[in-house]
Amino acid sequence: MRGPVDAVIVGAGPYGLSLAAHLSAAGVTYRQFGMPMSLWRTAMPQGMYLKSQGFASNLADPDGMFTLAAFCAAAGRPYADYGLPVPLDTFVGYGRWFQSRAGLAVEESLVTDITRDGDRFQVTAGDCERVAARAVVVAVGVEHFAYVPEPLARLPSALCTHSSAHADLAPFRGRQVIVVGAGQSALESAALLHESGADVRVLVRERQLAWNGEPLPAGRPLPQRLREPEAGLGSGWATWFYSNHPDLYRHLPSRTRAYRARTALGPAGACWLRYRVEERFPVLTGQVVIAAKPEGNRVRLTVDAVDAVDAVDTVDTAGARGGRKELTADHVIAGTGYRPDVAALGFLDQGIRSGLRTLSRTAVVGRGYQSSVPGLYFVGPLVAPSFGPVMRFVYGARHAALAVTRALAAENGRSRAVPAMAARQ
Repeated sequence: MRGPVDAVIVGAGPYGLSLAAHLSAAGVTYRQFGMPMSLWRTAMPQGMYLKSQGFASNLADPDGMFTLAAFCAAAGRPYADYGLPVPLDTFVGYGRWFQSRAGLAVEESLVTDITRDGDRFQVTAGDCERVAARAVVVAVGVEHFAYVPEPLARLPSALCTHSSAHADLAPFRGRQVIVVGAGQSALESAALLHESGADVRVLVRERQLAWNGEPLPAGRPLPQRLREPEAGLGSGWATWFYSNHPDLYRHLPSRTRAYRARTALGPAGACWLRYRVEERFPVLTGQVVIAAKPEGNRVRLTVDAVDAVDAVDTVDTAGARGGRKELTADHVIAGTGYRPDVAALGFLDQGIRSGLRTLSRTAVVGRGYQSSVPGLYFVGPLVAPSFGPVMRFVYGARHAALAVTRALAAENGRSRAVPAMAARQ
């Protein structure tokens, strides 16, 4: 076991890499474990595009030099701040380029155990290596939190999988697939399946699909910009607040924070995806799956109208069951999102988990992203109820990286290095 470091970063996605770049500049000693951009490489299908605009898809370095625009210019790839969707392979390449240009040494092994030893943490990576650290920053993405609702969760994986299980949808060519969900992941997966030659149908609980509007022109007159400002997560004053003021968001009442983190920027398809969905394949709206069972090497779903299901506890719905129908397919893909939950982090010792204050199953953190366990920090989706919906997006990485760096630099007597970085944010 090597000597203690100031911090261990768990994860090497946009949040982990952004934090590493800031800690390095501040002189905070750290080690970082994870597979760089793993979620984007292995849990998203080929041919996918990012929903965020180009300007909102930057990883964060202290000088703001290693942007997506800079990578695209260097690699000869098309780029625009607004209006040009970012291909998945471009973003994955950008993450690797960022790591290289920032000189970040990521140790490509997974953390398997974190325990507390006095005022330090013992972090086990891979099979046996142990690292002593004064602090740990959990910067994992959503890969631990894939959500498949009942009754789909009881189906075998040969018949039903989460959308994150597929980096390539081509093997479904010629097969019947039902996609469940109304968000970007479900709708884009369905479009890619259709374009790959699958026979696809989409089941949506909502009564109609929601679509994001076109990006607002950057050169709009001031009165229009004041009525509906454009921000990293979209347009409108509420979205502007979520995008730019996570520091203020955390002062809202806890119930409000939890509700907004769960419901703001809800399921919707990107405007550029719409023409690839509408009238291309069946979309059954207002439907809910009430039963699912294997039938040989296929799957049978019983679905009913949402209105009928919602009425079960209040009226006799025998007459409403005429809307119930049976659907069969070779496979079901649940594009049903993610539900962050600290209990799903198996690498955290039970003693540590029991010491965490939580809100909606996520860690409650303070201004510097430190949890109720001293020295243990969380960034990204696991702190959306604390800092807001921006933590579900790459756009939140800069705020998290700077705040955690300030806290760790101050804790380790290196606070003089941080104000210079702050001026460049």
